[in-house]
Amino acid sequence: MQTFYKINSKRVYSRIMELAEIGKVGDTGVKRPALTKEDKEGQLLATKWMEEAGLTVSHDHFGNVIGRKEGKDPSLPSVMLGSHIDSVLNGGRFDGIIGVIGAIEVVQTITDENISHDHPIEVVAFCEEEGSRFNDGLFGSRGMIGQIDVGSLKKRFDDNGISRYEALKTFGFGIDPDKINESVRKKNEIKLFLEMHIEQGPYLDETNQPVGIVKGIAGPAWYTISLEGVAGHAGTVPMGMRQDPMVGAAEIITEIEKICKQDPEADTVATVGRIQSFPGGSNIIPAKVEFSLDLRDIDRERRQNRYDEIKEKIKNVCAARKLSYSIETNMEIDPVPCSEKLVKTFLDVSKAKGINAPIMISGAGHDAMLMAAITDIGMVFVRCKDGISHQPNEFATEEDIAIGTELLLEAVLQHI
Repeated sequence: MQTFYKINSKRVYSRIMELAEIGKVGDTGVKRPALTKEDKEGQLLATKWMEEAGLTVSHDHFGNVIGRKEGKDPSLPSVMLGSHIDSVLNGGRFDGIIGVIGAIEVVQTITDENISHDHPIEVVAFCEEEGSRFNDGLFGSRGMIGQIDVGSLKKRFDDNGISRYEALKTFGFGIDPDKINESVRKKNEIKLFLEMHIEQGPYLDETNQPVGIVKGIAGPAWYTISLEGVAGHAGTVPMGMRQDPMVGAAEIITEIEKICKQDPEADTVATVGRIQSFPGGSNIIPAKVEFSLDLRDIDRERRQNRYDEIKEKIKNVCAARKLSYSIETNMEIDPVPCSEKLVKTFLDVSKAKGINAPIMISGAGHDAMLMAAITDIGMVFVRCKDGISHQPNEFATEEDIAIGTELLLEAVLQHI
């Protein structure tokens, strides 16, 4: 019978709970946006744990925290694993975090067991996966594969008017946004990238499975839609004479839902999660309304078709209501498959351990999907209670996280 290594599940879980104290909101919520005081405190704590695991830690110029443990042959490409520790504005304790702390535990186990390996191992905590501060996510992984330029850093601002360039420049750790090109990784530098993450959906919970194996990730596209009309007094402008961008936005948002529900068998999902009116007075017809659109699908062509339908609807609604409009593309990422070889690795290990892990699609975007541009990727999902994520009730058990971490460990051992 095959013997498997055991990780220290209590250490993993206690670290998750300790990190959750940074940026804590209420009893179980977390607010830890990227490149903030809370994010810095979290990165320092993660750095401490990486160093305890035998990793040499540094920051790249995108704000990614990277720990490295050399192998017998430092010239070989590294086996990289990790996720992110930034959160949405009122998030939970597990999203992204288990992938970083689990990765550290994998290396801690390799160090504690004195396991020899040829390839270097790297653990990464990516900067701003969520996009909750600068409204475009997967920043650190996009940077690592060369999809960020210095000019774009100066054009992206948070709600306080601070640019991403400024936030990076003042964050510390030797980060210099003018040197980001030095931090771009090449295809031959990384052998593979593995990520563990909570599912963020209900399938594993409903089927009573602790973990799942991801075979592909839906591609997210983020847009900002702006409608402009004519501001006026809420009490003196007759309803039939208004050019009100708020009611135009309401009509468009309703139509977006209809467009993306037209095929119940499709994987298309659309979300308007943020809306603002200007000037924003309760007794003023708005002059302008701006809202976000998050559009996702595992099928790129179908996603594009839905986007084209939405654009046509925006055009028609604005023409009928005498509004002007603009659409800004913040991010468009293609759906990506996971490596068939790594899917098989996870499947073989789970079967050998007596786990009937299902093969799944990820509707959520992850740093792994960006890393697919330069290396093979593999992902493990861990069950979360009721499929709840991105809010304080997000929950995963110590036992399930341990199972996912041990799958991650065995996969790493097969490739180092």
